[in-house]
Order: sequence, then C-alpha cells, then structure tokens
Amino acid sequence: MNIEKMTGLDIMQAIVREELPHPTMSETIPMKVVHVEEGKVVFNAIANEKHLNPQGGVHGGFAATVLDSATGCAVHTLLGAGVAYGTIDLNIKMIRPVPRSTNLIAEGTVSNGANTFSAAGTVGGYSTVSVVTANSAIGGL
Repeated sequence: MNIEKMTGLDIMQAIVREELPHPTMSETIPMKVVHVEEGKVVFNAIANEKHLNPQGGVHGGFAATVLDSATGCAVHTLLGAGVAYGTIDLNIKMIRPVPRSTNLIAEGTVSNGANTFSAAGTVGGYSTVSVVTANSAIGGL
C-alpha cells in the first residue's frame, strides 16, 4: 500500500482492517482504532500500571493522549491524499478519575472545518459514562 496516495479515510480504514499497522503511540498508550467513518473514529484504550501518577491514579496525560489521537484521527478521515495535519489546541475536561485496567471507549468527532478543523472527543466506559471530554483545533500542515 502506498499511503502517500491514500486519503485519510482510506488509511484509517486500512488500520482498522489491520492492513496497515496501528501508530507506534499505541505501544506506549494501549489503544486501538476499532471504528472509522467520515469525520468520526472510535478507539478502545486501557490504562495500566505504566500510566499512573505518584498517587497511584491514572495520569491525566493518558486521557489527553488518547483524546488527541481520537480527535486528530477524526480529522484525518476528512483529508485528501498526502495532506498532513497537527493539533494546534487541545482542551481537556476531567469529569471523574480514569479507571485503571478497564476497557475504555474514546470517540472523536469533527464538528466543522475547512483549513482548521474543530473536533470533540470523549473517553468513557461501556456504561457510556464519560470520564474525560476534549475539544481540539487541528490545522492542515
């Protein structure tokens, strides 16, 4: 596969089908893209003992990283072949502690965009209770 000639949606769909590897960040933060459509992606993520703060809770950077990935990949699904992007603003709202060793769902959705995209994301469990939300601005490079 030549990813330089693939749209962002094509790339993300190939990752879900495991025709392309998940980004290497998924080795540091255990997360996997499980659903992709135009303007939306869903990840599964699990915080483990490697993601704890000094008090033994899940570090806020875990959720921030997952949501940065979810919102960025949602924008990626709308981009043409060879178009790069980067997060230029990421606002995180911690609602309750992120649970450890729990399969979490992270969803990123694009709300609008042209040259700069706005995207929102949530992290929650299968009970649909959100633990973290994010709003981001993502620009083309």
